[in-house]
Amino acid sequence: MDRKTLSVILALAAVLVFFLGIIWIGGMLNPSLQLDETALLRFVFVAIGLVIVFIIYWLTKSSGIWQVGTREVVYMAIGAALYAVFSYLFNGTVFVVPSVSQVALRPAIVIPMFFGYIFGPVVGFFSGAVGNMFGDALTGFGLSPQWSIGNGLVGLVAGLALLYPDKKKSLNNVLIASGVLTLLATVLYFIGRGTPNMLFFDVPNNIFGDQPITVIAGLSVLIGFVLVLAARFLFGANVDVGAAVTWSMLGNLIGIGFAAISDIWINGYPPVAAIVGEFIPAAGPNLIFAAILVPALVLAYAAMRRQTGR
Repeated sequence: MDRKTLSVILALAAVLVFFLGIIWIGGMLNPSLQLDETALLRFVFVAIGLVIVFIIYWLTKSSGIWQVGTREVVYMAIGAALYAVFSYLFNGTVFVVPSVSQVALRPAIVIPMFFGYIFGPVVGFFSGAVGNMFGDALTGFGLSPQWSIGNGLVGLVAGLALLYPDKKKSLNNVLIASGVLTLLATVLYFIGRGTPNMLFFDVPNNIFGDQPITVIAGLSVLIGFVLVLAARFLFGANVDVGAAVTWSMLGNLIGIGFAAISDIWINGYPPVAAIVGEFIPAAGPNLIFAAILVPALVLAYAAMRRQTGR
């Protein structure tokens, strides 16, 4: 086994170890963090997610984007820590952000997107997966390891932009794939528009998913897609910004889609309920934040590199 393959396997194993550690320690400190009878099925989807990551690596292992050295390990730790802290701060109970039509706002999602695009798919995956798991533990609402894997896939896919030496060539295909997924989600919203928003947390009443999402919330994925498209062409001369925001969009749709679809089996949701009640309320706001914050982070990082000469 070559060194690169071993390093990727160890990174994926580290994700699993962190998950188990958080569940073990968190469950002892807070009973609400203990997994229920669906624990085994949740970890089946964790395993599926890890296998998907390894298959993607195996199919593209000739690329240098999969190198995991000391530098990448440091960025993995920084990304996961930042994502955990900011996820906790914006969970709706610490800094209450006014939300539009019961849509949960999570600006921290741009952290795995940014870290994946800048530092590679392994860094993006670890930052999203471990950071989300830690953030959920800090929040105390409960742990959903398969959703953390979905957040990891967001960062992983964002990092796959680095597979292309000419990043501009990949953008049309990524936009088409994202457009198809957006259209599908929008159609399903109109089919099941009465479905409660199962990710909306009503703090005063301490309940999730008490009311259906409104039209603005239901169309949030479409709104996010339009904003990402606008950002892509607004920064058309800056290929890094265009690639980062476009690949982050696809990563968000795939990663959050993976998590929501897993609940068809884990929680017994009908497919439309999983998409309308979970996927849209999570993926839509994520796209809006991606369109606004990913370009800002990429531009700030480029400015910092120019100033430091790196």
